[in-house]
Amino acid sequence: MTGKVIRIVFITAICVTISTSANANAESPPSREYLIKAAFLYNFAKFVEWPTEAFPNDSTPITLCILGEDPFGDALESIKGKTIRGRDMVIRHVVRVEDLEHCHILFVSASEEKRLPQILNTIRDKTILTVSDMNRFARRGGIINLVTVRSKIRFEINVDATDLVGLRISSKLLRLARIVKDGRGEENN
Repeated sequence: MTGKVIRIVFITAICVTISTSANANAESPPSREYLIKAAFLYNFAKFVEWPTEAFPNDSTPITLCILGEDPFGDALESIKGKTIRGRDMVIRHVVRVEDLEHCHILFVSASEEKRLPQILNTIRDKTILTVSDMNRFARRGGIINLVTVRSKIRFEINVDATDLVGLRISSKLLRLARIVKDGRGEENN
């Protein structure tokens, strides 16, 4: 598939996730920005391979942990309970870094920016996909940084950080990202 087709498929999946959640939760709609970011988190999980030892058994869910203040509000309801490769997606809110043991995806809230070096150091030997929307997250050692460019949400991937924790990110996802290596950005598209 060409990069354009992959991008269309990725964007369509995000739109379906957003429209499903908007209908299910009409009382207090979450912000559009965080609905999109929730859809990105779900779709990232589709394009990442964890080593088999990251899951104790075939029914172990993929656990998305939110560390710090939760900026998503009800937006995560749009992905709660969805499945990826036969595994349910479970969402946990975590306050202490020590409680990240069973997380597969970790969204680090901007409220944790001062503690970022400690957080990344604590989980450096764990197969956790780290994601954040804080400034320069990928360049500081995180794996995926959600960034806003001309009012659109894009993402950067730190491939060095990915390699260090033993995760494999699909080339399809990498083609859509701005790649960060050793703190330097390289434009892909």
